[in-house]
Amino acid sequence: MEWRDEGIIIGTRRHGETSLIVELMTRGHGRHLGLVRGGRSRKSQPVLQPGNRVEAVWRARLDEHLGTYAIEPLALHAARLMESACAIAGIQLLGAHLRLLPERDPHGGLYEATCILADHLSEPALAGPLMVRFELRLLEELGFGLTLDRCAGSGATHDLAYVSPKSGQAVNRQTGAPWAEKMLPLPSFLTAREGRQCPPGDLDDAFRMTGYFLDRDIWAARGIAPPESRTGFIRAARKALAEAA
Repeated sequence: MEWRDEGIIIGTRRHGETSLIVELMTRGHGRHLGLVRGGRSRKSQPVLQPGNRVEAVWRARLDEHLGTYAIEPLALHAARLMESACAIAGIQLLGAHLRLLPERDPHGGLYEATCILADHLSEPALAGPLMVRFELRLLEELGFGLTLDRCAGSGATHDLAYVSPKSGQAVNRQTGAPWAEKMLPLPSFLTAREGRQCPPGDLDDAFRMTGYFLDRDIWAARGIAPPESRTGFIRAARKALAEAA
């Protein structure tokens, strides 16, 4: 068995005295692990860092085996990411989120979102909002997507201000007014074009919204705790966004 693909390194762990098991999020083969022989060498270590984009050749005798990777660098982001507290927490959170996916299950759209996020984790004005959008995409890929483009009650597409915690659907301001205290706020940057900036005050509301559905539908359902890196990332992203404003 053999295939070639590109991927983002999301984690590594030691294997024996000289090797590493490398975890990639790949374009065509999903989240996939493989052994890199000699991966702990001085030459290989700068390449085999979380956040780096690489080209990998995976080989194994049978498809169900761990297999081995031969890895070549495409874009080395790790050194830049290590300079930012927001980016360090962000790459850890990215890995934790991707581990919610079944191993070897392709998610091409989520791979593209991973690449965009990894490219911008060290940019304060973009890292937080992009992570929110990534969490929304993750919910969709896992079968729990939210509907944020029209009001659940009236069908209106304007003045969307809330999200129903029961249905995960948007509600406009007029329709939701009687139940506003029971609704989740819907930050305006999530209903606008991608290029719209996120005001610092909206970021907490956005993460509270995605966190609510991640906890209800995924973490609690699987009996696992939210990743600690999420708290650290939100704190760092909030601070970075406020300083950049």
